[in-house]
Order: sequence, then structure tokens, then C-alpha cells
Amino acid sequence: MINYSFRNDYSEGAHQNILDALNRTNFVQEEGYGKDDLCNEAIKLIRKKIQNPKADVHFVSGGTQANAIVISSILKPYESIIAATTGHIAVHEAGAIESTGHKINTIETEDGKLCPENIKAVIDIHTDEHIVRQRAVLPPEKQDRF
Repeated sequence: MINYSFRNDYSEGAHQNILDALNRTNFVQEEGYGKDDLCNEAIKLIRKKIQNPKADVHFVSGGTQANAIVISSILKPYESIIAATTGHIAVHEAGAIESTGHKINTIETEDGKLCPENIKAVIDIHTDEHIVRQRAVLPPEKQDRF
């Protein structure tokens, strides 16, 4: 059995299938910037998998960039995200989320996972108009990756 670690997206090299594909396509001339045949094929596969033929698909260089883009897109400047103190965005993103101007409200948990009581506790202490409003919660499947 292979033991996988999802600590981050830059701790180790690529899967052998990816390296093989890179070897096969290394000298193929492509347009680039997401307009190449490989990206177009990936977009088709993603749209098929999510059963949405019109979905916008955009590629970014890593998970931190994806998190920063999504969070800065879904939150207004005065809104925040709630995460466990051990959550990836609170520990491993080197301030990328805060650099977009969004606070991360963290809360101690026993197992690194948030439950409704944890979320309510954060909301209950943020009661007036001079404090950020919580609008997003780090999903459970992201909380225990690290």
C-alpha cells in the first residue's frame, strides 16, 4: 500500500504518469498560456466529469494560488473565512490569503475539523459593525489534509 501525504503541492516530484507525458510532449510546439491542445483536452475532460459542458476552467500554478483566487473572488473586502488553527490556509499559505485583504478567523479544535459549534463560537464573538463578517468556512475535506 502506498502512503500518500497531501501536506502541500510542492514537497515532492511528479507522478510517473505525468513525467511520462512530459517526456512524450516535451518537443511538441504548442501555443501555451492555457490555449494548447493538452489544456483544451483537459478542459473537455473536466467539463465531462462535472457534467457541465459550458463550465469555465482556468489553470493556476498551485493550490495556494487557487485558494487565494477563489477566496478573494467570493469574499467582499470586509468578510473573512473561518478555519481550524491547524487548517492549511492558516498555517501553510504564507499569508497568501491575508495578502488579498481577507482575515482568517481561526479556532482551536481537538481534531483539526470544524463543527457547527466551532463556527457559532467565532460568529458569536464578532457582533458589531467594526469587525469582519464571517462568510466562508474551510470545508471538512480540506481541514484534515495536513
